[in-house]
Amino acid sequence: MVKVEGTLDELRELMGMGSSSNRRSRPAMAEVKESSTPKKDKRKLSEWNRYVKSDKNKIYIKRGPRKGRLDLAKMAAAFRKSKK
Repeated sequence: MVKVEGTLDELRELMGMGSSSNRRSRPAMAEVKESSTPKKDKRKLSEWNRYVKSDKNKIYIKRGPRKGRLDLAKMAAAFRKSKK
């Protein structure tokens, strides 16, 4: 086991983790990363996706081991009924 003494800045220099240089490179790296990846357009949600996303349409299971989860079968039936 080796005992290392010194201030935090000195230790960072020894380990090669310079705090000031590291902070400067992060924003530059973020700029490069953002510009190199093309931005994807979001696709339009289907009617079912929009229906499920809305809180007023959510039907939850009330009893049993699946209590608290969405009852997708009942939601699908209500969705089909609402389209008529």
